[in-house]
Amino acid sequence: MLAHTFFFYFFSIISVGSALMVIASRNTVHAVFFLILDFISVGCLFIMIGAEFLGMIMLIVYVGAVAVLFLFVVMMLNVAEQKQSWFRDREKSAHIPVGLIVSIIILAEVLVVVGGWKYKPNFIKTDALIIDGNLTNTHMLGNVLYTQYIHLFQVAGVILLLAMIGAIVLTYTRREGVKTQSYFTQISRERKTSIKLAEADFNKGVKIDD
Repeated sequence: MLAHTFFFYFFSIISVGSALMVIASRNTVHAVFFLILDFISVGCLFIMIGAEFLGMIMLIVYVGAVAVLFLFVVMMLNVAEQKQSWFRDREKSAHIPVGLIVSIIILAEVLVVVGGWKYKPNFIKTDALIIDGNLTNTHMLGNVLYTQYIHLFQVAGVILLLAMIGAIVLTYTRREGVKTQSYFTQISRERKTSIKLAEADFNKGVKIDD
């Protein structure tokens, strides 16, 4: 019991400290590293309380895929230069007020949900729940997630899709003076439009623009 309490507070302190360093780090790469540390600590906490499925999801999906993807994107993009250009240019910084409004709305929703959970009188006790000992936590979670909460699961997928589209829109920059090519024009051209036979006079040459 003492060892369990020690490890609980150990991983909890690391989780809270790394979460604060994510938002306090000036270097974006360092922030991603602290985010990975936070994911690992939270995954260990899930495993300690018996939710091994959520703990392994944190380690495999978030640490192994999402955080590594963040790291590659941050290292490939010049985030510092883009951030300064967003705040200097009025056209590029037009999304900041909208983002602040959406963030305030999300924070208000989270506070309402947490307050509702805290002061809700009709909670179901753990002893009253029907638990089948033959099923694992993964099977029981799947039964609940894909039956009773399937609509919320689909809504979460749509929200993640919108977040991905928003990240693409914010990081997309159109470079000026770069030559582009039209694939459809290249594929659909014919011999008559791509080859031109010209008769040139002796010692006079040919003008292409004619």
